[in-house]
Order: sequence, then structure tokens, then C-alpha cells
Amino acid sequence: MVCKEWDVAITKNGEEVSGAWPYPIEKKIGVTILRNPVLTPYLGPYVFYPEGIKESKRDSFEHDTVADLIKKIPDTKVWHLAIQPGMKQVGIFKNNNLKPTVQQTFLLELKEDESTLLANMKGNTRRNIKMAEKEVTISNAPEHLRDLYKFQKHTLSKKGGTIPYTLKYMQKIMDACMDHKSGALWVARSNDKVQAIVWQVWDEKSSYYFMGGQNHETNSYKAMSALLWHTIKEAKKRGHITFDLEGSMDEGVERFFRNFGGDRALYIVLHRNDSILWKMKKMVFK
Repeated sequence: MVCKEWDVAITKNGEEVSGAWPYPIEKKIGVTILRNPVLTPYLGPYVFYPEGIKESKRDSFEHDTVADLIKKIPDTKVWHLAIQPGMKQVGIFKNNNLKPTVQQTFLLELKEDESTLLANMKGNTRRNIKMAEKEVTISNAPEHLRDLYKFQKHTLSKKGGTIPYTLKYMQKIMDACMDHKSGALWVARSNDKVQAIVWQVWDEKSSYYFMGGQNHETNSYKAMSALLWHTIKEAKKRGHITFDLEGSMDEGVERFFRNFGGDRALYIVLHRNDSILWKMKKMVFK
């Protein structure tokens, strides 16, 4: 739903699939580009370890799997592809003429009970949650997607930016979440007025903070804390292993997420620009 054209590289260990790397295919001004679609923070590669593999052999297995996968991705002159947290095979990427940089997220391990997760948060975050729980009600209300779009647009505008996606694009993703029962739009209200919204998505093992927004007409920072705590508890109910806050390089957002007690995790962004046309475009449209 997030891109028009895509493919996947697959490698096997004997008869078993050992790795998969889905990738988008984008074409601009005659240049083929591999980059994350809008609202897709990171993509593969995914390694499927044999059952019972020794810990000492995991890195070698991962190395061989990723090395084979990257050979199966078409030779493309332009890359800007962020890959999932935890992948450390930097040498393979550099040997394939890719420049790695890093970004960050925060991962909450959900094996602890709720009281321990709450205790691991900053004191002011716990206080905000406690106060907000007396002031707001939270419900799953996908029909408020338009409000989330409006909140996002306003926030980006205040920072001098523009929103890089449309409400229609968001709705396509929401429809897919609903079809696959893999998402919820949590809305915090006070006196029937929307205070803040968090869009949560999940797969079999993990939950993700996909997107959130606060109503600029209200003092909703406490509601946002309560919403995130609600999504964390929902993730635990689903038996998820981790909650990914999909962190930000924005200082204010990073500080807010850090207060929830997660572990800082780095993920790699792979760069390449061997296209004269794309270099010229980047020079003109900086």
C-alpha cells in the first residue's frame, strides 16, 4: 500500500528460506531509486535463523545471508534505504559501494510487568500519565484519521516544514491496517474534545508507534503521555516482545520518547548516488 512497485530478494539455506529483503522500486527523471516509501521508517533485510543455532554462529549466518541477499538486489545507482534496527553487517554494505549513516529509535522490552515498565519511566512522565488518566478517555476511533492529519500538518508547518503525504495516502494505509487487523487509532478526549491521537500498528512480535499528533488548541502534552502508555499496555496484552517508539532525530521528540525508559537503538541508512542526473537534481532542489 505504501509504494506502487516493489520486489523482494530471497535466499535459502538448503530448502529453507534463510533471508528476505523487500525493496521498493521508484523511478524519477529516468533514474531508478531504492529508498523507503513515505511513512516507512525502515525495511529489511530479514534473517531467519535455523532452529537451535548456537549463539556463536548467529553472526556468521547473518553475514552470509545478507551478503547473498544484496547480490540479488538489482544494481541501482541511487540508494537512500533505512534498514531495521539490530542489523550490524556494515562491512558488507561498504564493500558494495554503499555509505552507511545511522539514526536512532527507542525500543521497549515488554517482558516486564506493567508496574516495572511504569517505574522505568521518568518521574514527570509518570505524573503526567496519572493526571491525564483522570482527565481523558481513550478509545479506538479510526474515523478521526482526518484530525490526525490536521494535527500533523499544523506541527510541521510551525517547524517550517510541509507534510510529505496526503490524507488519501494515510487512508490507504489505515484501510490496510483494518483489513489485516494490525492497527488502531487511539484517541484521547476530554469533555468530548479530541486532545491527542496515536496511531499504533503491529506485526506478530512487535508493536510500533506509527504516528501521533496533539491538538494545538488544547494543552494536550499529558494526554499524549497517557496515549503512549495505553498503546504500550495494549502491546503487552497482545503478547508482543517489543514496542518500537520509532524514534526521532528531532531533539524535542527524542527527549519525549526517551522519558518512557526504552533502550536507544541505532539503525543504518544506506546511501549511494552514482547518477549524474540525480546529483544535478539534488543540487538544484536542495
